[in-house]
Amino acid sequence: MDRRRFISLSAFYTVAAATGTLTACHSHGDGGAAPPPPAGSFAFPQGVASGDPRDTSAVFWTRCAGGASATSAPTSVPLRLDVATQADFSAIVASVQLTAIPVYDYTVRAKVTGLAAKTTYYYRFVAGSDISPLGTTRTAPAAPDANQLVRFAWFVCQNWSANHWQAMTLMAAETDLDFIVHLGDYIYETVGPVAQVDATEPAHPPLKIPNGLPLSTGNGSYANTVDDYRALYRTYRSDTRLQKLHSSFPVIAIWDDHEFSDDCWQDHQTYTNENKQETQRRRNANQAWAEYLPVDWGDVSFDLDNPAYNNIRIYRDFHFGTLLHLVMTDERLYRDDQVVSEAAIAQLLGHDPVNGNDAAGSRYFVPQPVLQQFEALYTQRLGRPPSVLGTTQTQWWKDTLKASVATWKVWGNEVMLNRLWLDLTTLAPPPNNVVFVIDCDAWDGYPTHKADLMSFVKTQSIRNLVAVTGDLHAFQCGIVRDVPDPVNGTPVAVELMSAGISSRPFFVDVQQGAAGTPVAPLTTSPVAFDQFLKQNNPDLLYADSDGNGYASATVTPGQFVAVFNKVKGLNSDGSAPAAPLAKRTRLTIQAGVVAVNVEDGV
Repeated sequence: MDRRRFISLSAFYTVAAATGTLTACHSHGDGGAAPPPPAGSFAFPQGVASGDPRDTSAVFWTRCAGGASATSAPTSVPLRLDVATQADFSAIVASVQLTAIPVYDYTVRAKVTGLAAKTTYYYRFVAGSDISPLGTTRTAPAAPDANQLVRFAWFVCQNWSANHWQAMTLMAAETDLDFIVHLGDYIYETVGPVAQVDATEPAHPPLKIPNGLPLSTGNGSYANTVDDYRALYRTYRSDTRLQKLHSSFPVIAIWDDHEFSDDCWQDHQTYTNENKQETQRRRNANQAWAEYLPVDWGDVSFDLDNPAYNNIRIYRDFHFGTLLHLVMTDERLYRDDQVVSEAAIAQLLGHDPVNGNDAAGSRYFVPQPVLQQFEALYTQRLGRPPSVLGTTQTQWWKDTLKASVATWKVWGNEVMLNRLWLDLTTLAPPPNNVVFVIDCDAWDGYPTHKADLMSFVKTQSIRNLVAVTGDLHAFQCGIVRDVPDPVNGTPVAVELMSAGISSRPFFVDVQQGAAGTPVAPLTTSPVAFDQFLKQNNPDLLYADSDGNGYASATVTPGQFVAVFNKVKGLNSDGSAPAAPLAKRTRLTIQAGVVAVNVEDGV
């Protein structure tokens, strides 16, 4: 698995598009004039995809394996990518021979360069007599283009084992989208009873992985080997609605935690207080993600020869003319451990500091004085404040935004940036009569690092910064300040958070976790809970903690208009709703102003 063999055989090709001629690197011949294998010899069970669109290039992806007529798994599959400006492929601009091999689960990808800016292209893969589904993609406007419109959508948290994926059907119907952003939790790494606690549409039977390790609760297993992670991607990508999205629009993807392990940091899992280090498992997760997402390996710098857990760098940025600059960050691979030690909280409570799980009190619903105390100790130990982005990526983020000349700077941000506190000082008896920070796995849990970034935005006069976010399983819109004080802080950005495609809503998790605690009276209904959140966080302009769906945006020089698309739950018989839309909420940001106009139920 040396890097040169990986690059040449796993089919990362850079191909220069041309009219009538072609320059190709690492191409493989068809094997002469022998007749092609008959139809049915090969299949494209995960469909086709494109991604990482730029003004002159895009990446094209598929997985090609033995078809229905194959008697055994092939040792390799020769296939061809065609890219054209017409759907009938009468005007092919690029064609390249590829080879799919089992070492990389028969996935292939090719980057085609020399394309025209702001142009729709059609593509297909051909193996023998078998042809893949048709895909379409669109290149970005050229960097100096003073373009007047960009349309995109973003989605997150598509748990196979919960609810339904009909939100994808709604998204695919927005046919004028230029691209789609995925902000993480593309897969969920746990299977078995722990993952099947919610009702799930019949189209999604229970997941299976070949080599999973048991969770400490004994209630399921988690992906460990590269084959485990591949099995999850194969299954997720078998859903025709997800295939439709990938074949219709280029996708720009980043990961969050579940692509490796829930609430992970670097190569550490957090299923127990031990925070066990699992370097090989992290590398396995990296590899499967790189194999199955249509990303530009030249940008993400994937290198299997590097034995470290961070053998891939996925933070990168994209320009869409002078109108929009998209900055995608990685908020897992370089982050320091969550600030409050689970083991320390366990010892304080007399729990098992190794095999127990004290996420409550360390990562969730943390008393603010405890967070401040632990951050001070952690800062002293590190010689700097604990960080989400890491020092190198932090500097890259600052340099990139400072140099941006785009009207709108859009931050592809995985975890919540909005302040989300609960003040129980007058509502709960001691010792719970304090301010609680709800989610310390998010930016609230790294307050000094968050303040450093937001202060940089203020001092550098960076305008029109919009963070698009996921992870929390809620729709939210909020004003972000350099310091999280509505009285003294300066507004510097707007955060727009989409709920998950299907993952259990935030309200349901809070309601279940709050049973028997001082928070329980606040969770009698989603409306009451959201109202209490907004009372405690005046900059939170919109909150719907009990929903699923996705978000889309229409960007012009004068406005950034986002729409939250909330979907209905499962029908009473457990099936997915044929007409899934429950409501839409429009959020309008005027250029030059850190404020949002909210129109609910449009």
